[in-house]
Amino acid sequence: MDRIKSGERRLDEILGGGIPANSITLIAGAPGTGKTMLAQQYLFHLATPERPALYLTTTSEPLDKVVRFGQELTFFEAAKVGTAVIYESLAPVLAADGLRGVSERVHRLVRDARPSMLVIDSFKAFAPYASSPLVYREFVSELANRLSPLAINVFWVGEYAPEEILGLTEGAVADAIIGLRSTASGQRTARYLQVLKLRGGDFLPGEHAYRLSAAGLSAFPRLADPVDATPADVVSERLSTGIAGLDSMLAGGVYRGSTTLVVGPSGAGKTVLALEFLEAGAERGSRGVFASLQENASQLARVLDPARHARLTGFVRLHRRSPVDVYIDEWVYDVLTAVEETGAQLLVIDSLSDLRIASPDLKRFEEYAYSLTQRLAQLGTTTVMTLESPPSLGFADMPASTISHLSDNIILLGYQLNGSTVERGIHVLKSRASGHDQQIREMTIGGDGIEIGDPLAVSVPPVRSGAVAAGER
Repeated sequence: MDRIKSGERRLDEILGGGIPANSITLIAGAPGTGKTMLAQQYLFHLATPERPALYLTTTSEPLDKVVRFGQELTFFEAAKVGTAVIYESLAPVLAADGLRGVSERVHRLVRDARPSMLVIDSFKAFAPYASSPLVYREFVSELANRLSPLAINVFWVGEYAPEEILGLTEGAVADAIIGLRSTASGQRTARYLQVLKLRGGDFLPGEHAYRLSAAGLSAFPRLADPVDATPADVVSERLSTGIAGLDSMLAGGVYRGSTTLVVGPSGAGKTVLALEFLEAGAERGSRGVFASLQENASQLARVLDPARHARLTGFVRLHRRSPVDVYIDEWVYDVLTAVEETGAQLLVIDSLSDLRIASPDLKRFEEYAYSLTQRLAQLGTTTVMTLESPPSLGFADMPASTISHLSDNIILLGYQLNGSTVERGIHVLKSRASGHDQQIREMTIGGDGIEIGDPLAVSVPPVRSGAVAAGER
């Protein structure tokens, strides 16, 4: 079956390759969710002078506003208006001749223009003009029957709630239904897209995040990687963490393609440890990505002396995003793109705590963390992730989260008092397929980086009730 493209690769991926050609698609959602923007995105992507596109407004969206605000979008091509893209309002016909007049006007426009695409926005505005539900159903069915045999891609746009749309005549006759919704969580607004119906093809189920901008609607398919059932290659190669003492604690370093979780309070040395890992990779000629939701370039430059910073230049890409306005869905795809573009063998995520805060719920965060580690393992990328624990004089409780189960190695950092001195300590809690050191050892951070010392005589802190949730501060 032929499919039409939106011009947005990831949206087409959600739709199983695109919307079936010559079908009726219903774009449903509350005001402000981006329905008109998405319809115009298809419009300008598909329209040509030979096969123009018709955009017909009704009573809810004045024609001049559609065109005026559309000009602010980067995909809007003014040269196409009037030739490849034809706008018209059905409001006068609707007011004078009702639904019968609308049906006849649409039929004449399609017959004369022979368009490749037809948009009616808003379709739901027709319902109040019907004298009864039966009359409205007959109008919708007749219009669909007139359009269905034609080689034309039809989009009906309307302010329908997802729970009502499947029970309406519009939902019954539509070949595809795309539902858009937005939700507020504190000061954040998250937007989600869901394919509610798609005849003649497969699609990605569930809700997928999307963002609206001047470039249009950008979609981020829900990352839901299944367990990789392909026979695994036994990897025996170990990579140095850049810290000789830690390599010894890990029985020779971390396995290539493994995931390491570094847990500790602020200032314990998580970021420094991760940067030493990248520096060791750069000395081997391995490229890396440092994905930070905390440190900016200046802060990272101050962590490393000029000589060490220079060794990272050209080998490590800094991928920095603010945790204030980050979509976990968008962020994951950005990081994977950075890894693929650079051919990075190493990845640092600093920190999962900020990513957890940006996620609407813990379950969604854990699903993404699982799928991300699966994807990175398939790429053969060796990953170090940091997770901040609450400040305490002692070692962190383990996170009550599946993140700990996903990690091949878990390294705990902590503090303790020795008189008036605060000592840092490090402990390898877990290291799969390794006879790792069970001791808690002294860790110091100096001009030459991290050094691991002798075992610490650790005082046992009072037992806390309950485990620390991922990302708790």
